[in-house]
Amino acid sequence: MIQFVLLALAWGSSFLLIKLGLRDLSPMQVVWARMAIGAAALGLLMLAARRPIPSDLRVWGHLLVVSMLLCVVPFALFAWAEQFVSSALASIFNATTPLLTMLVAGLALATERLTRQRSLGLGLGFFGVVIIMGPWNGVGDGAGLAGQLACLGAATCYALAFTYLRRFVAGRGLSASALAFVQVLLGAAIMAAATPWLAGRPIEQLSGATILSMLILGVFGTGMAYVWNNNIVTAWGAANAAAVTYLSPVVGVILGTVFLAEPLGWHQPLGASLIILGIMTAHGRLAAIVPSRV
Repeated sequence: MIQFVLLALAWGSSFLLIKLGLRDLSPMQVVWARMAIGAAALGLLMLAARRPIPSDLRVWGHLLVVSMLLCVVPFALFAWAEQFVSSALASIFNATTPLLTMLVAGLALATERLTRQRSLGLGLGFFGVVIIMGPWNGVGDGAGLAGQLACLGAATCYALAFTYLRRFVAGRGLSASALAFVQVLLGAAIMAAATPWLAGRPIEQLSGATILSMLILGVFGTGMAYVWNNNIVTAWGAANAAAVTYLSPVVGVILGTVFLAEPLGWHQPLGASLIILGIMTAHGRLAAIVPSRV
């Protein structure tokens, strides 16, 4: 449970840290920084704990897929999206991860098939997504809509990654820190190789806030977070592990509104509440809270 809370705090604050980093860096530079710093932090952890890294090439192959789905692609999508949407809104969209994970895991994993209760929760949660997007306001500008869709695309990547981890990586007897180190290291290598083509504008200045935000994002939001995440996926299952987004949007909204004075429409927290209600319904949490009539 402690790791669950720490993970929610680390990932919930990441949206504010991305927004701060974008003041001086391009989206792909933000991704490169968090991946490189995260890999370095995990490497030091591996050395201190003297843990071996996986030697099976098949595991490395699986972790390459996980790295793309859980790190490189969603990090890039969120960083790009936050040029056009607030960090608070990005964190709210991230709350769709458990819903999408339930859908993907239900289709891919025999142990997590969709039930009537889960289907009801999915329907309620996706109605919340519609409320967040506010279709009654019109499509709006293309960049804002594209940013919201990019956030949904990132959440979809997370859903695929959670399920892939559960199906192909969990249960191999490998330490969470070793798995996290390899997947973040592979992601950092991919970003380093892609830098000449994807870096964007040259770095003109780096403020203290940018440097600090990237260090925190790299060490905790990318490094240690994946150790905690791997532990939770192994212990709780794909759909339950993704429920960390119960708390992360709350953290993201509070930080965005307090530190960046980001505007928040009435429909956005309402939609987020519906999403969380849908997740609770799908996991049977409401039955534990609301007593049934005798």
